[in-house]
Amino acid sequence: MTTTKSRLAPYALLSALTAAVLFTAACGAPDGTSAAGSAGAASATATDDANDTSSQQLKVSPVPTGQATSAAVSRSGDGGRSTEKSTLKVASYNAASGRAVIKAATRQQHTSSPSATPSTSTSTSASASASASASASASASADTAVAVGDVIASAPTSGAPDGVLAKVTEVVGQTTAGTEVDTEPATLSELLQDDSADGTVAVDPSGIDVDTLVPGVKISWAKTGDLTFGPEGAKLPLGNLRLDVSAAVATATGAPASAAASVKGFVQLAPQVEFSYNGSGTTDTPSGAFIGLSGDWASQWELKGQAAAATNDEPLRIAFAKLHADPVLQVGPVPVVVNLDLTCYFEVNGDGRISVDVKQDLTGDFRVGGSFSLAKGWTPVSTSQMKGTPLTASVEAAGKVKAALGAEASVGLYGTVGVIADFAPYLRGEATGTATGSTTGSGSAVGAWSLYGGLDLTGALQLKLTIFGTPLFEQRIPLGELHREWLLTQGTGKTA
Repeated sequence: MTTTKSRLAPYALLSALTAAVLFTAACGAPDGTSAAGSAGAASATATDDANDTSSQQLKVSPVPTGQATSAAVSRSGDGGRSTEKSTLKVASYNAASGRAVIKAATRQQHTSSPSATPSTSTSTSASASASASASASASASADTAVAVGDVIASAPTSGAPDGVLAKVTEVVGQTTAGTEVDTEPATLSELLQDDSADGTVAVDPSGIDVDTLVPGVKISWAKTGDLTFGPEGAKLPLGNLRLDVSAAVATATGAPASAAASVKGFVQLAPQVEFSYNGSGTTDTPSGAFIGLSGDWASQWELKGQAAAATNDEPLRIAFAKLHADPVLQVGPVPVVVNLDLTCYFEVNGDGRISVDVKQDLTGDFRVGGSFSLAKGWTPVSTSQMKGTPLTASVEAAGKVKAALGAEASVGLYGTVGVIADFAPYLRGEATGTATGSTTGSGSAVGAWSLYGGLDLTGALQLKLTIFGTPLFEQRIPLGELHREWLLTQGTGKTA
C-alpha cells in the first residue's frame, strides 16, 4: 500500500455557511456584561464588569485557516476572575509533561529597563501584574508575563499544533524563547465562566490535510470564490470535499480462483462543527454544553464482481484516505480549537459465490456528538437521514455480499478526543437457489434475489469531554447503534 500526502492550501472557513445562534444562560439571568468584557473598556467600566455576575451572550465565529489569533488569558484580580484577549504566544507545549514556554507581550518587553536581565524583567512584570488595581486596563493586565493561576487558551502554533488549554502551576524561569512554565489541564468553564455561546461553523474543505492511502484516489473541493470541478465536469456545491476511489478488492485466502471484485465511486461531504456552552453562573460546572460533527453526505459507488473478502468471518476493511483539520472557533475572546479526523474506507464481506454489479446513489445528512445537562449529565447524540437509489443492479448465482463505503470520525478539543463515530452506508445483496436477475427485467433460474441499501452508525463519548468543566464519568458512553436498511430492488428471475 502506498501513501501519498496531499496538502490542500489553507483558506478561510466558509463564513457564508456559518450560523451563530446566540442564547442566554439557562438560569435566565438579566442582560449584562460579565467579567469577560471588552479589552479596550475604560477602567471604571472594567471594574463594573468584574463585579457583574450576569451572563453574557458570546458570538461564535470562524477564524480563517492559517490566520493568527490572539490567545485568551483568564486571570484573577480584585474584582474576580476575568478573561481577555492578550498578545501572549505559546512558543512550545508538551501535553504529556505540561511544560510550556510562553512569549510575553512585545510591548511589555519594550517598556522594561534596558539594563535589566531577562529574569529581572519577568519578575518585575509578574509583580506589577499581581499588584495591579481593579481599575487598571484589563487588556494591559492580560498582556503581562504569565503568573501562577493564569489559564491560557491558544490557537494552534508551530510549537503547539493542537492548540493549548492549560493552567499555569509554576513559573520555572526564563529561556531565550520566553518564560518556561509548568501547567496542568484546564477547562473551558474557567474561561467562559457563566457566559453562553452556541454556533455551527462549516469546515473549509481547502483547509483540510488529506493523506491518500491507495493509488487512484482523486481529491476535489469547492470553496468561496474558487469553484473546483469534480471528475467528468461534476460541479461541487460550495463547502464540499469529494474523494473519488477505484480499487480492486483483495481475494480472501481459500476463496474460489474465479473470485474477483472491485469498488469504484466517490464520497462527497460538507462537514460542520457544532459547539455550545451554557454557563450556570452559580458553580464551576456549566448548565449545558454540546460538541459534535454534522453535515451533508453524498456518495455514488459501484460494487462489481465476485467478492470473497472475508477472513474468519471478519470483513476486509481498506482505508483509502485520512483527513485532518483543526478549525478554530472564536467564542468571545476565547479561541476554541476543534480537532477533526476522518478516515474514509471501503469494507467488503462476501462468500465468493454471488456475482453482483450494483451501483447506488446515496444522499442525506448526519449528526454525532455529546450533549451535557446538569440533570442528565453527558448523553450521546447520533442521527442520520439517508436515501438510497439503485442506478444499476444485477445478480448472478446464489450467495451473499455486503460492502460499505464509510468514514470513521473523531472530534476533540485542544488535542483531546471527545467523540468518536463510525458512519457506514452500505450495500447488501443476497440470492437463493441459482437465481439470476437484473433491474432490466432479464434473467433466468429458480430462486430469488434482493439488494438492500443501509446505514450503520456507531461510536462513543470519551472521558476527555470533561474539558468543558463537567463532572468526570467513569467509562466511555456508547452512542448507541443506529441501524437502518431499505430495499433497493428484488426479483425472482425470469426465463431468458
